[in-house]
Amino acid sequence: MVVEVSEQTRRLAEYLAGVPDTSLPAEVIHKTKHHVIDTVAAMVSGAQLPAGIRGLAYVGDTAEGPSALIGGGRAGVVEAALANGMSAHADETDDSHARSISHPGCAVVPAALAIGDLRHSSGEELLRAVAAGYDTGTRVVLSLGKPVLNTESHGRSTHAYCGLFGAAATAAALYRFTEEQNRHTLSYAAQSAAGVTSWVRDPNHIEKAFVFAGMPASNGVRSAAMVASGCDGVADVFAGTPNFLDALSADVRRDELADKLGQRYEIMATNIKKFAVGSPAQAAVQAILELVEEHPIDPAQVTNIRIVLPHDLCRVVDNRSMPDICCQYLVAGTLVDRAFSFAMAHDDDRMTDPLISALRQKTDLIPDPDKAGVRTAEVTVTLTDGTTRHRYIGAVRGTVDDPMTDDEITAKAVDLIEPILGTTQTTDLIHQLWTLDTCPDITTITNTLTAEVLSAAKR
Repeated sequence: MVVEVSEQTRRLAEYLAGVPDTSLPAEVIHKTKHHVIDTVAAMVSGAQLPAGIRGLAYVGDTAEGPSALIGGGRAGVVEAALANGMSAHADETDDSHARSISHPGCAVVPAALAIGDLRHSSGEELLRAVAAGYDTGTRVVLSLGKPVLNTESHGRSTHAYCGLFGAAATAAALYRFTEEQNRHTLSYAAQSAAGVTSWVRDPNHIEKAFVFAGMPASNGVRSAAMVASGCDGVADVFAGTPNFLDALSADVRRDELADKLGQRYEIMATNIKKFAVGSPAQAAVQAILELVEEHPIDPAQVTNIRIVLPHDLCRVVDNRSMPDICCQYLVAGTLVDRAFSFAMAHDDDRMTDPLISALRQKTDLIPDPDKAGVRTAEVTVTLTDGTTRHRYIGAVRGTVDDPMTDDEITAKAVDLIEPILGTTQTTDLIHQLWTLDTCPDITTITNTLTAEVLSAAKR
């Protein structure tokens, strides 16, 4: 029987088949370490937060299997990917890919750890697989046409779709699948695709963590695990009649599936958050932080705070009930503290502090009708004497246009991990992650992150 496969699908599947034995450029390895460190830190921290706690509770503390649950026991690969994924996005600290409007790391890295534990993969294999996950998930989203995030209307969640295909590709690479097995894995992933933008209405960030990370990570891992068990599937889910892309889009851009694979690494175009807050609030936090670092602002002298954000982002962070995604609170807290801290961004009680509440009442959050799809902010503080302090942020620290240094990556990870693991184990863990390409077996790292070890570290 002759199986018809489009050039784009074949090239993508062949690329994934070659990932395990293909060296990455040095700069790509280094950038991939940034994202693994950042996501592991998010998982360790997030396992203590509501979404992470609920993911672990769903999987069960007494679950058995080959894969480590961060802050839990061990579980099967699918369950571990789900729980660790929800921990990775329990907070608002994970990475983001602007062009595809997605958060690849919170699904891709948990998938890599789940299958890496099962396969006793090396750190080098894991890094290659993670980079391939970013390459695949983003390209599938882009092949569906120009991504759009309209939180005032309805639509599929690009975050869920990118994570799904990214996780599936990462798992397939660690399984060392053939070109045909990769095509079948992508087909099972397509059948598992889900996620709509109603997550914007989630009041507690638990369903959002499932949509962005837990669901796509587990569905992607399941797709690969089914093929590993012997399941076959449709030869080309992206072309022919019927197919995945045409079922979901009237603006299919099939060439995006394999565009510059092996030349353009999408992890290099992925942003890392310097501040552990909702992505749309990043620039506003940076703006007020730069103002107070430049010259302190007396809260008693403030008559108005004007924040202008791109119109597609305002609703996401406008007076939300959670502190880390409430732009008005984050700006007020940073102004009062004259600094940003993880503790401030996660202090529910402080949202009703009289001084903070007074500043929030004086704050206007304004959508810019001419801007969308970017992370910018304009903050103007008006004082009682009529003077103003103003700052515009066009490129947020941690984005591709203004990347964080190795020291900043480490400092952020320490801020997230150290309260849980303590100084010594945090230092050891971060060293292991910085030298991941020399690690012969990833389980030597994941073993240090289970509940028993974390509990011992707290004592």
